[in-house]
Amino acid sequence: MPKVYPHQESTRQCLNKRETYTVWMKSLVLHSNGCTVYNSNGKIVYRVDNYDRKGSREVNLMDLQGNLLCTIKKRLLAFGSWKGHKYCRNSNSRSQEQQPWFEVKRCNKIITGKIACHIKMGSQKLCIERMSIGKSLAFRIVNKLNGEIIAEAKQKQSSTGVVLSNDVLTLNLAAGTDHSLIMALITVYGLICGLM
Repeated sequence: MPKVYPHQESTRQCLNKRETYTVWMKSLVLHSNGCTVYNSNGKIVYRVDNYDRKGSREVNLMDLQGNLLCTIKKRLLAFGSWKGHKYCRNSNSRSQEQQPWFEVKRCNKIITGKIACHIKMGSQKLCIERMSIGKSLAFRIVNKLNGEIIAEAKQKQSSTGVVLSNDVLTLNLAAGTDHSLIMALITVYGLICGLM
């Protein structure tokens, strides 16, 4: 079994090169819902755990060391709406401060077609588009202003060409992307699809 805390690494990454991750839509914690994210070296870098029941109103995105990066809460009385709050450390204490980060609104499949949801993060507007690749879970996160693909996830294939299970995805991130933001958005999409 892989170690959950193999070594210290910064998870708030924003690299100037494309990065590839493997997303396993299963939690490492038994009898829990969530997902685990591995980097290209096979090390765990993010995990999402929902200790409650599937479809809970609140899930947490954590880094390798178990530090809380983001809490995603389903808004009450708002159908298909989630808010993400990121955690920032106070410079003069060991406590963390919660700050609003993004808002996601689910779209009606009949009306919007391939767009699954709209994302608002300050003045930046993104969307998650469904990609039809058979029955597998495939999607991409697109900047609505310039059409740039920020991240793309599709069913993982091994190096020998074997297609893995529907709950194992390859995630490709564009250069200069905030990785923890993308992981939080993938978590919301997992909630929309009923995977967590």
